[in-house]
Amino acid sequence: MSDTARAHTGRPAPEEPRLTTRQARRRPVPRRVVVALVLALAGLLSLTVSGNTFRPFERITTLEARMASKSDFFKDPEVQRLLLEHGLRVDIHRLGSRGIATQSLTDMDVVFPSGQPAAKLVLDRQEKSVRSVRPFVTPLVLGTFRAYAETLVKTGVATPQENPDGGPTLYYDLDMAAFMTLLDGREDGKATADQDGDGRVEGADTWNGIGYDRDDGSGDGGSGDGGSGDGGRSNGGRVLVRTSDVCESNSAGTYLSLLAFVANRNSTPGTQNTDDPRLAADAVTALAAKIKPLINLQGMWADEQADSYFSDLGESIAPISLLYEHQYLAHQITYHEQHDKQDTNRVLLYPTPYALTEPQLISLTDQGDRLVQLLQDNEELRDRAIELGFRVRVSGEDGTGERLGAYLRDHGIQEPVPNSDQTKSYEPELDVLERIIDHVGNCPPPAQDTP
Repeated sequence: MSDTARAHTGRPAPEEPRLTTRQARRRPVPRRVVVALVLALAGLLSLTVSGNTFRPFERITTLEARMASKSDFFKDPEVQRLLLEHGLRVDIHRLGSRGIATQSLTDMDVVFPSGQPAAKLVLDRQEKSVRSVRPFVTPLVLGTFRAYAETLVKTGVATPQENPDGGPTLYYDLDMAAFMTLLDGREDGKATADQDGDGRVEGADTWNGIGYDRDDGSGDGGSGDGGSGDGGRSNGGRVLVRTSDVCESNSAGTYLSLLAFVANRNSTPGTQNTDDPRLAADAVTALAAKIKPLINLQGMWADEQADSYFSDLGESIAPISLLYEHQYLAHQITYHEQHDKQDTNRVLLYPTPYALTEPQLISLTDQGDRLVQLLQDNEELRDRAIELGFRVRVSGEDGTGERLGAYLRDHGIQEPVPNSDQTKSYEPELDVLERIIDHVGNCPPPAQDTP
């Protein structure tokens, strides 16, 4: 209808429709989203500063590894972090050193036996040249408790090391030849035997028999925390050293070598009668039979034994346990960090002659070569090894305690000092050592690599 027509009808013209808009009210950003954005930005800045911006997108190589007690180095969180910076992660398959050397190595990238005998067995099995590194060394020691160490001092077989600070010492030197007379199942030089078949050697030296239950109040070596100057103590058990499984463990095998060396008049077994194989074999068998009663064999690994020693029930589990020095020093460092003092109840016996263990990381694949090279060259990993109580090799030397000693002093831990008698126990040839181990431990035959 036209405007003229609408005018004639008298009806008003309708208004044009209008489009109206309503401004939406902006909703506030949730606080949790703001917090998440701030944290994400902070994380990005941290990654940028550290040079790890693209680390989550890099490929991480997982190495399959068989390791013995030195696996505690690779289990350390700081070591794991340093390895991840280089794109490596180590998946540890726990096995004793001798087990590593004698069982199948199929699908393994690296192995890390705790000593040279097992390392030699592994290397002898390889059909091609492989890369390896011996990054640190650690002495074999006997872990005990102050009251027992003081008893050995009064018996005349141990000598306390002087503490420069004048407090109770953590370390004692142990005369192994004299100590072995307490372990041999004889009392006052008289032969004894299991007369009633109960498994106990009648007349053998016991802790009470050598004066553990007699406290003269002298406090040899100092009593310190956990000392036993209050009397009333007693232990009628036989004097023995608790060892790990000799068929699996490097520490137990090294201790056997030490006992055999001393029993053989500080001479390496198997070096006599070399012109007559039968006489040589008979001599080794006789020596193995002689030292077999001197240890208390246990079905565990070296690190598990250390865990028992450092537990709250350690003193009731075994008066003396076979350890590596680094395990004890790592405990003292951690204890001092937590309590601002040393654990003066637990002490070390350093045998003379002494035995030094040299763990060896052996690569079996190209990927394993990367770990060997890293452990050989990386200064941060060497520094961390010192912080874990190891004596780190420097410039191809046999090992040095200088950097370790400095670290201990800086962290309030007494530094052990070498005995003036530096006679070293040398391990016998592999076939001789294997014969001794098999005789003492009645070990099962080794497993063979699957084709």
